[in-house]
Amino acid sequence: MDGFRYSALLTDLYELTMLAGYFDEKMHEKPATFDLFFRESPFHGSFAVFAGLETALRFLSDLRFSEEDLSYLAGLNIFKPSFLEFLRDFRFQGDVKAPREGTVVFANEPLLTVEGNLAEAQFVETVLLNIINFQTLVATKAARLKTAAGEGTVIEFGLRRAQGPDGGMSVARAAAVGGVLSTSNVLAGREYGLPIKGTHAHSWVMAFPDELSAFRAYAECFPESSTLLVDTYDTLGSGIPNAITVGRELRERGFELKGIRLDSGDLAYLSKEARRMLDEAGLPHVTIVASNELDENVIHSVRSEGGRVDIYGVGTRLATCAGEGGGALGGVYKLVCLEGVPRMKVTSDIAKATLPDRKRVLRVVNPDGGFNMDIICRDEEKVRSGDMVYDPTNPARNKPIPSNIRFEEVRSTVMRGGKILVDFPPLGELAKHSSGQLKRMPDGTLRLINPHLYKLSISQGLHDLRSALMGQWRPSR
Repeated sequence: MDGFRYSALLTDLYELTMLAGYFDEKMHEKPATFDLFFRESPFHGSFAVFAGLETALRFLSDLRFSEEDLSYLAGLNIFKPSFLEFLRDFRFQGDVKAPREGTVVFANEPLLTVEGNLAEAQFVETVLLNIINFQTLVATKAARLKTAAGEGTVIEFGLRRAQGPDGGMSVARAAAVGGVLSTSNVLAGREYGLPIKGTHAHSWVMAFPDELSAFRAYAECFPESSTLLVDTYDTLGSGIPNAITVGRELRERGFELKGIRLDSGDLAYLSKEARRMLDEAGLPHVTIVASNELDENVIHSVRSEGGRVDIYGVGTRLATCAGEGGGALGGVYKLVCLEGVPRMKVTSDIAKATLPDRKRVLRVVNPDGGFNMDIICRDEEKVRSGDMVYDPTNPARNKPIPSNIRFEEVRSTVMRGGKILVDFPPLGELAKHSSGQLKRMPDGTLRLINPHLYKLSISQGLHDLRSALMGQWRPSR
């Protein structure tokens, strides 16, 4: 719920101890820049869909320590009274750069850049990672599901399997950014303006003397929106025949059966048989809904085998982002500039070395509007066609920027001086944006298995700076 104010205590202890240390060392007002990014694309894919910006900006805008917070911290007997007094007036008054939610983003490029004094820019690390990591992961999963479903519809059914109530709300929101715009979560429907969808459980059928009685009762209660769960006893032997009977009875009353739901068994085979039976009964308009531990790979399999599913209800594997390469987005938050001096984490593994300094992210766009590659460059650096660019994980791989292209800025300043600069569009608009972005991706990059990797490069200026800094820290022999 984006109107909810998070407590300032929703953080890791080390954020507070570092903040107290900076305050003691009189370092807390030094200007600092941090980048938030991830190192590997989730689900062994080639992209992610950026989400969580509205939630993050509202958190930053509302950040403050209440008297109750300060009283609790004083009772820990860790912090000095002078530091607690400092926290009383603590606010985030920094700047933030970010992409628009729904933008396709890639490993190793900065998503958020946070600039301010060292105290405020460091302290917000934990919550920003919590928000952006989870919502971006869910939005990416949702986009993969939508891609797998093709012209089919996907509904988010994950509330009962989500990581707690807050997780359930975040899932519904982020899934919508990724293109899954319907949910079973009634509160999310109200808070986010999403259509809410649902049928009935097996317990409804089992509560009646027989399946036909249960279907008739449900149709009596909801004659204009009946979708019947047909696999409680025997999908083809009784469930679908009984649904057909009720569909014909509804028609005699001036209504139409809306759909049937398959929740077990071979969904490709059952959906084909269901479609045949419904069509032969004169009910071609009845939609077929499938559920039961679906993910993008199962959906792809159903479609590749000729399944006739119209709507996929995805619960557990969307809400928990289950699947190989899923579970969590490994976003990190690193200091890249302090008092105007570029900083970087240096490591023997260049893939783990951070990219220093304040930066821009440019998207190279082909004449047809398709994405060619992304380039990370220094903030004031001029980048042109023909310039050499480098693979950030293997500088030996380099190439010139092609001609006959144009550049798009991936990010903009969304907060300045702690004030939000952007409007928050409806989730439906963000879903359209993400869908449009995915259509511009190069061939093969949306493939579920062994996708082509999208090209990410660093500019000549950033390459030279990183090489110079690594040389400074190289141990002498």
